[in-house]
Amino acid sequence: MTRTQHRLKGVLFAIIGATLWGLGGTVSDLLFNQRGIDVDWYVTARLIVSGIFLLAVYKVLYPKRSILVVFKNLKIFISLLIYSLIGMLFVQYAYMASIDTGNVAVATLLQYIAPVYIIIWFVIRGLDVFRPFDVLAIVMTLVGTFLLLTNGSISHLVVSPTSLFWGIVAGLALAFYTIYATGLLEKFPSLLIVGWAMIISGIAMNFKHPIWQFHASSLSLSTIFYLIFGIIAGTALAFYLFIDSLQYLSPKETTLLGTIEPVIAVITSALWLDVSFKPVQVVGIVIILVLILILSLKKQPETL
Repeated sequence: MTRTQHRLKGVLFAIIGATLWGLGGTVSDLLFNQRGIDVDWYVTARLIVSGIFLLAVYKVLYPKRSILVVFKNLKIFISLLIYSLIGMLFVQYAYMASIDTGNVAVATLLQYIAPVYIIIWFVIRGLDVFRPFDVLAIVMTLVGTFLLLTNGSISHLVVSPTSLFWGIVAGLALAFYTIYATGLLEKFPSLLIVGWAMIISGIAMNFKHPIWQFHASSLSLSTIFYLIFGIIAGTALAFYLFIDSLQYLSPKETTLLGTIEPVIAVITSALWLDVSFKPVQVVGIVIILVLILILSLKKQPETL
């Protein structure tokens, strides 16, 4: 395979992975708000099934390597626990809770403001300084989010406060997830770390809502299809394809291609779920999408 073919494969994997993420969010919205699926059970199932899938893929790709290597060092194991319970669990649960109490478009846009939180964190830690670009990004975040959530009226929230709260938590958790992962990913393949993080956080969620507590008799064939798509394609396969694209592309390129996810979420929620946005909200959406695009091009400091 030539270098060009490798790059094309990487681009396709990244685009398909990000698209599946976006579609998975829209399917989750449908399952929560139209099919009565409990968000707690869904997050539990999503994490456990996807984690098993990613570890199985890792074992197929590297049959001679142990998947238990992350547990051999206590310090690494504690780091993995922190990453799983504060990063992975909060990213997944907060995002789904924001969808459940609002809609996928707003939840995804709020989550993707995470790079702004990262910029602020690096400045607070003294690892970077505010530059004109950073100030512009923060202003765009405030303006775009304000227009999206209020339709331009200070006294009226278009989105429920609960959905707004969980969307902000999802963004903060994604910022932590991104920063904290660096140390672990320097030591182990991303498939292994993400797979175990999903299983660990899924086990934690299982105490809140066990995966086996589900009434299958209430399911229709279409709901079963949506569940399979949301859990397998929209989560497990999406993660795998996006992670695998890093073999052929730089992290910056995959991040840039990943900005397709919020675009897909906005478009599919409008066309498929009949979520309507007023003109002022559309302006806010465009501002946030442009912000996400330019943030994906910004190199973040590597020191934590």
